[in-house]
Amino acid sequence: MSATIQVEKTKVKQPPLEIHTLGDRVLRQPAKRVAKVDDELRQLVRDMLQTMYSSDGIGLAAPQVAVNKQLLVVDIDPDNAAAPPLILVNPQVTRLSKELAVGQEGCLSIPGVFLDVVRPAAIEVSFKDENGRPQRLQASDLLARCILHEMDHLNGVLFVDRVENGLALNQELKKNGFYLKDVQPVKA
Repeated sequence: MSATIQVEKTKVKQPPLEIHTLGDRVLRQPAKRVAKVDDELRQLVRDMLQTMYSSDGIGLAAPQVAVNKQLLVVDIDPDNAAAPPLILVNPQVTRLSKELAVGQEGCLSIPGVFLDVVRPAAIEVSFKDENGRPQRLQASDLLARCILHEMDHLNGVLFVDRVENGLALNQELKKNGFYLKDVQPVKA
C-alpha cells in the first residue's frame, strides 16, 4: 500500500502552510470527518507534506495547519526518497495492544519540546487513502506512536497533555517559551 501522492522530500524556504503552536485555540477543536476525497483534498495533502518536510517532521495533522478535517500525513522515513508517505483520511483505531511503550515525542506545534509519553506499542487503524479507498493498517513502534500522536490532534489533544512527569513538562515548556496553562492533561 503506497501513496500515489508524493512530493519531493526537501525543505522549501516558504512552506505552503503555517503550523500553529501550543496556545492557539485552533489546536483544541475536534476535527470534522472528511465528506469526500477529491482533488482539493489531495492538494491539501501535498501542501501538508511539503510543510511537514520543510519543518523536519514525521507527521502532521490538518488541525495543526488550521484545517478542521480528519486528515493526517505520516512519513517515519523522511530521509528515504523511495519510501512513500502514509495518508490517512478519517482514521479510526480498531485495535490497541495491551502492551505499552514509553517513547520520546516532539511536535511541530510545540517546537523544541521533547518528552516521554506512554502509548500502546501496536495498533490497527482503518482509514481512507488519498483516492478514497478504504484501507486497514497494522502498525507498531514508531509508526504506531506517530499515528496515535497525529490522531490525538484530531481530537484537540496534544502530546504534552499525556506527559506524566509534570516537573519535566514545566521545565521544557518554560525553556521553549510555552506555558503550562496551555496544557490540558488527559487521564489515561
